Amino acid sequence: MAESKTSVRYFGRATGRVQGVGFRMFVQQHASELGLTGWVRNMEDGSVEMEIQGDPEKVDKLSVLIREGNYFIKVKELKFEPVETVPNETRFVVRY
Repeated sequence: MAESKTSVRYFGRATGRVQGVGFRMFVQQHASELGLTGWVRNMEDGSVEMEIQGDPEKVDKLSVLIREGNYFIKVKELKFEPVETVPNETRFVVRY
């Protein structure tokens, strides 16, 4: 699928119950299903950082899913800031 010229990319940071509860896999699964690219990783302070790139409406949809979480995942705060898009990125990965 070719990227549209309206792709956006955001750096995000989530806090709350977001480590040890499958949060990274949750984000990766939903991002991949939405056709988004980027990455997600745990941080030493207990937060999770991510970069999400793709269609603005799909990025918004993913942010809603992240905020909703699930039975295990409880996001207390999620902040996003725009960053430069990464050309030729093809998938969403979990970084370790």
